[in-house]
Amino acid sequence: MPHTLASLVNHTALKLTVLAGEDRLDVPVRWAHASELIDPVPYMEGGELLLITALKLDAEDAEASRRYVRRVAQAGVVGLGFAVGVNYEEAPEALVEAARQEGLPLLGVPRRTPFIAISKAVSAAVAADQYRAVTAGFEAQRELTRAALSAEGPAELLARLAAHLDGWAALYDASGAVVAAAPDWAARRAARLADDVARLRERPAPASSVVSDTEGDDRVELQSLGTGRRARGVLAVGTGAPLGTAERYAVHSAVALLTLTTERSRALQDAEQRLGAAVLKMLLAGEPDHARAVAGRLYGGLLDAPFRMVVAEPVAAEGEPSGAGTPPVLDALADAMDSAAARTGEAVLAVPDGTRLIVLVADGGAAADACAEYAALAEARAGDRPRARGRSARDEAGRAEGLAVGISAPTGPMSAATAYRQAEQALYVARRRGRTLVEHEDVAAGSVLPLLADDAVRAFADGLLRALREHDATGRGDLVASLRAWLARHGQWDAAAADLGVHRHTLRYRMRRVEEILGRSLDDADVRMELWLALKATSAPPEE
Repeated sequence: MPHTLASLVNHTALKLTVLAGEDRLDVPVRWAHASELIDPVPYMEGGELLLITALKLDAEDAEASRRYVRRVAQAGVVGLGFAVGVNYEEAPEALVEAARQEGLPLLGVPRRTPFIAISKAVSAAVAADQYRAVTAGFEAQRELTRAALSAEGPAELLARLAAHLDGWAALYDASGAVVAAAPDWAARRAARLADDVARLRERPAPASSVVSDTEGDDRVELQSLGTGRRARGVLAVGTGAPLGTAERYAVHSAVALLTLTTERSRALQDAEQRLGAAVLKMLLAGEPDHARAVAGRLYGGLLDAPFRMVVAEPVAAEGEPSGAGTPPVLDALADAMDSAAARTGEAVLAVPDGTRLIVLVADGGAAADACAEYAALAEARAGDRPRARGRSARDEAGRAEGLAVGISAPTGPMSAATAYRQAEQALYVARRRGRTLVEHEDVAAGSVLPLLADDAVRAFADGLLRALREHDATGRGDLVASLRAWLARHGQWDAAAADLGVHRHTLRYRMRRVEEILGRSLDDADVRMELWLALKATSAPPEE
């Protein structure tokens, strides 16, 4: 407990008397300082017991006493100690009344009690309080260390920390989800701080912040966990008052222990990732039996049921892959999927591949749902942002969220290579359409025509049809429209001629001219297909 004015009054060797402010003696005393300056405020820090003999102060003057007492009280001085029998035989009534009006405790110091004795008493009490705090901090550190090494691990550590702080504690994972809290009711309170935790996680670790719980009276302190560029978790502690020295030691110990646990888990994750890369390589090479043998108990369960292949990559401002390195957007996606899977106990095989992330997830599992939720949130945020002038929706979505994801159809180990191609195809469509996530089923069930909205396809189509368009521009016929009608009617002369309103002999003549100008035979099915797609590509409006 901090030393107070009451402690000094009760100190039998000092023999202090209370002249004013009897109801405010429970104020902590940080130091005792003697000064005879008329204005000692510039040398005060707050929390001091100011000792005076009124050598220069006219303590019998009511106005001078009021000005003096008011100024030192406003500076944070917690009390005055007046030497009785030095310059005044008794404490002047003007000084006593000024202290009483200001609510500042005034203590009488007998002549036989030197000021140095009071300073020593305060100093000894402060040192003893600091020693108790350090001792309590070390004991808390030992207790928290034992908790961290127990079978319950972080959960037990949080319980001990909350009890030590007489408050609550919560642990968030790398995705910002609450994974443990103590007491149990604190989980709901911790969930309300999701936005504050998200802002802290955006700062390099270590970082901290103090927030207010708008629905309670708690003072909440957030501490990031980890040593890398991204926080691997966040510790939240809620208390009714600012942390004291002993409590601060306990929190710092908890942060160190949880960071160590997090980094140790990260090392294990790196080892698992290398094993996962080997399993994935074998699957893509068509060696499912070897992949199962290497996967063992860690990933074996994932290969025993239908899984999906996920391929994700960052998207730069113009919708193309970004530069080297594992971008934060992929780290965040991986964290969200890992955290969701950990809560349900399912396996996830995630392998960084350059600037891509390849993931195997159980079909219909928590990790697959987390991927879809993350993508939906990213796409929603992209849609809420104002589009930059001159940018398409596709480009703006890629710039805003920087992520594209392709997901295969459900498959098994024998078809892993096919699943990878499906995920890549879906990823390509996601980039071209400005979507954050596309599943292969969506591509297979849709039309091929949206895929023609590509600059390279348009360039090919324009080149293929240029000679026909130049012919029509001279007014010597309408070969492009005739070709479109003939192809739409599958080469049926009468039906196509009727659509155009011309004689079928006229249409036959025009098709011969098309063959002559292009130098290609319309009897060739590949030629007809290319011409039809070219007509569709050049007639469709550019994708927005």
